[in-house]
Amino acid sequence: MAAVTNPPAALPSAPPPSYPATAAHCASSSSAAAEDDDDLYGRLKSLQRHMEFVEIQEEYVKDEQKNLKRELLRAQEEVKRIQSVPLVIGQFMEMVDGNNGIVGSTTGSNYYVRILSTINRELLKPSASVALHRHSNALVDVLPPEADSSISLLASSEKPNVLYSDIGGCDIQKQEIREAVELPLTHHELYKQIGIDPPRGVLLYGPPGTGKTMLAKAVAHHTTAAFIRVVGSEFVQKYLGEGPRMVRDVFRLAKENAPAIIFIDEVDAIATARFDAQTGADREVQRILMELLNQMDGFDQTVNVKVIMATNRADTLDPALLRPGRLDRKIEFPLPDRRQKRLVFQVCTSKMNLSDEVDLEDYVSRPDKKPLFVRKLACMLFEKIGMLFSPRTSRRVTEPTSRSLIQILTSTSEATKC
Repeated sequence: MAAVTNPPAALPSAPPPSYPATAAHCASSSSAAAEDDDDLYGRLKSLQRHMEFVEIQEEYVKDEQKNLKRELLRAQEEVKRIQSVPLVIGQFMEMVDGNNGIVGSTTGSNYYVRILSTINRELLKPSASVALHRHSNALVDVLPPEADSSISLLASSEKPNVLYSDIGGCDIQKQEIREAVELPLTHHELYKQIGIDPPRGVLLYGPPGTGKTMLAKAVAHHTTAAFIRVVGSEFVQKYLGEGPRMVRDVFRLAKENAPAIIFIDEVDAIATARFDAQTGADREVQRILMELLNQMDGFDQTVNVKVIMATNRADTLDPALLRPGRLDRKIEFPLPDRRQKRLVFQVCTSKMNLSDEVDLEDYVSRPDKKPLFVRKLACMLFEKIGMLFSPRTSRRVTEPTSRSLIQILTSTSEATKC
């Protein structure tokens, strides 16, 4: 029997090419690419439009900036024109609102004025010096504290060249003022160790010519502290409020330059005992005294500010000024005795070429109590008068010359008293 053979297995046929599917895929890809291109083109157009808009805005901002700069320049020119001199000096009193305030002028009147918008409101403090427009009285500027002040520090070159050794006698007074004024400024730690407060103020009182002002000059020379010297009559000004403001300026300047010494000579001009004032001038003097009392009792003791006052009439001073806490130390300068006279003559004639016949004890032993400044002036003029009387015969002060000078000065003093 013939063997039956199975026919060979047919090979798997490859799938027919799908041409329609490939075409569809290509079509979809091309459409997607076209859509992407459209999106990019749209975004490009949008960015271009945005850029054009930004450029337009930039041009507008530049134009606006130019306009604002021109406005700023015009405003600055207007402010300069408003602040141009001459201006009226006044004092700021109080703020009413953000744009208006009350000021006092030098004429004594108060005004409700407008405040320039460019002024720093923090500088507008009571009693601050301000500049007012000459027509509208508007507040246009704030002056520095020292601009309208007649008070100034005594420069180092202006300090008097007076030593303690140049003052004849007054040994007790020298020691007391050095303990009360000089020592607290140079060795303040000693008072802290002891646990006491140094004196705030010192009063020098006594007859004229006994060395009060000269001793204050010696203190100014021997200390490195700032020195402020004023006379009591300087605080009495023409317009109301000027005197108290000067008192505030004195203590403000002393605080800013601490350690400092304030010397007020002839303080009885503003510190007499208060009474029922009948005139405006008397009331103004009493306001000056009250401001002085407030400043002396109000300034911080940690700030090294010392006050020295001198007067010939301590009996007329207000009791509030003499109480402890203001003038803690009171130093009396009595009329000189024989020892004091001798020391004064020795100091004044120490650099003079006196003749042997000049006997200083003759003048020291005189019983009359003329003011000390007469003898001091005589001693200071011995040499000049002696040269005038005998320029060729002698280079020394002779006894006749000194007697003539004493006689002239004594008669002059008596005529002055009359």
